[in-house]
Amino acid sequence: MHGLFAGLQLVRPLVQRLFDLSAWVLGYFSMAWLQAVVGYSAYSQLGPALITGLACGIAFLALAAPLRLHEGRSPVGSFDDALLVSLLGGAISLVALAVSAYTTDIRISVAVTGAMCAFLGLLGGRAVYRLARDFALSREPHAAPADRTPVVVIGAGNAAAQLVGDMVRNPDSIWNPVALLDDDPYKRHRRLSGVPVVGDTAKLESAAERFDATIAVLAIPSASADVVRRFNARASAARLELKVLPSVNDLGNPEHVQIEDLRDIEVSDFLGRQPVETDVSEIADYLTGRKVLVTGAGGSIGSELCRQIARFSPAELIMLDRDESALHAVQLSIEGRALLDSDNLVLGDIRDERFVHELFERRRPDVVFHAAALKHLPLLEAAPGEAVKTNIWGTQTVLNAAAAVGVERFVNVSTDKAADPCSVLGYSKRVAEGLTAAAAQDSAGRFMSVRFGNVLGSRGSVLTAFTAQIARGGPVTVTDPRVTRYFMTIGEAVQLVIQAGAIGSDGKVMVLDMGEPVSIAAVAQQLIDLGGKPIEIVYTGLRPGEKMHEDLFSEGEVDERPHHPLISHVPVPPFASSDAARLSPYGPRQQVVDLLVEATERMTLDAPGDDDRQVASRRRD
Repeated sequence: MHGLFAGLQLVRPLVQRLFDLSAWVLGYFSMAWLQAVVGYSAYSQLGPALITGLACGIAFLALAAPLRLHEGRSPVGSFDDALLVSLLGGAISLVALAVSAYTTDIRISVAVTGAMCAFLGLLGGRAVYRLARDFALSREPHAAPADRTPVVVIGAGNAAAQLVGDMVRNPDSIWNPVALLDDDPYKRHRRLSGVPVVGDTAKLESAAERFDATIAVLAIPSASADVVRRFNARASAARLELKVLPSVNDLGNPEHVQIEDLRDIEVSDFLGRQPVETDVSEIADYLTGRKVLVTGAGGSIGSELCRQIARFSPAELIMLDRDESALHAVQLSIEGRALLDSDNLVLGDIRDERFVHELFERRRPDVVFHAAALKHLPLLEAAPGEAVKTNIWGTQTVLNAAAAVGVERFVNVSTDKAADPCSVLGYSKRVAEGLTAAAAQDSAGRFMSVRFGNVLGSRGSVLTAFTAQIARGGPVTVTDPRVTRYFMTIGEAVQLVIQAGAIGSDGKVMVLDMGEPVSIAAVAQQLIDLGGKPIEIVYTGLRPGEKMHEDLFSEGEVDERPHHPLISHVPVPPFASSDAARLSPYGPRQQVVDLLVEATERMTLDAPGDDDRQVASRRRD
């Protein structure tokens, strides 16, 4: 039977047109005949009714042609298909009714009932076709329910309806949906492709036991991190493996959810937040056909920046890094080859002032993304002079070179540790933000910074460390059970950096609304649970320079969101390059740290609304 439907696909446009024409003709003719049989009208009405039906049918086909109604614009029998048929049919019926009111050729009663009958034929025929097609698909040979994995589906909305339908009708499906759970009382008696809603989500464990299910599917693409965490805990308690759908933005086709969209739960699902939506055309406008330079191109953020920028066809993508292996890896990921013979790869150090200036003079970039930095907090606590050389002096060197060649846009990548800093990393990045703000005052281009929290999957991130510790069998080390951090994915971080170049305010810091901070201990436990093996968590205590809870804004900073509801534009006091030059990286460690503290305090004193007591409260012991 399915073969019959497959064969019909080849001639479907012609068959549909003939069917719709027949529906109009038969609708009007049958109603005129019926009224004549019962004596309500004369048989003389049959001829005009036949002509009216034929005229309406031809008009329907003519209007449907530019709309591609019969060429597969919408699946036959779908809501979109029925809506379009109704709108076209309604317009034609009203015209036919108006014509009948001014002529004596056809009775108004025939015009009204004929249109209704035609509607019944148009929509009813499509409904019958869809039911027959679905029945034929369900009769196709595929794994018997006993050979398929029983699945409890959480949610009974549109995504669940499409997913369950695909599980039931797909002959290659290994899933057998046995029950649906939903907290909406109006869905309590709903059936999706024959699968019933058996109760609310609190019945997950009992439903799994009743139907011998081993898999639970969270069919809610808009589920928040809290919802994912809650159902992951319930699924674990019921000894169910939890599968999830990606967020709406990550679905390949949000209008058609299918089995292939299902995936295992990931740590990022626990940390989910409202994603930043980037205006691609706005981004492409300032990257396409321009010379773009990325410092720190081999790092986690820098390499992803290069990959995303390459999609917008820049005139040149200049990738600068001092790590030759990192440059090899980024070229391989972008070009599929890594011969290291391309002018796009530049091996060098931003600490080398002469090299940086010569590079900018020779290549003259239009846009610069400055991602090169030293970022590991404990190492910089032990070697604060290195933070001065790279994060401060190196940044100043790049800023000077950019200003000298008239760079149009400069985006400095910062960190949330620059907000109310208490570590060498935070102090150095706070000063780098100030240097960028100062360059904005003195240069023609737009200079701005971007501030965000921990990046999932970046080199040296806490999740990378946790994963390695779990792979070794533990223990997993966490500084303190109360510690919280802001998290985002590499993709989101890079999206924010690129977005800043498009909408960022000159001299300000762009700060992403990162939602609620996440407990590090909870993240460690979630990773352990995903691994399925009992592993001990050992608390080691906060290290020097670490905060219990990170801040996105310094005290006194103003949160303004003029262009995007999730991106704040924060004014930052400028820090003069002459002051940066006096920050000596040499000498005893504590002396260098004290110079960094004093530098950030000078920036604080310049900020509106601060006083000496606020400065003192932020002074590091």
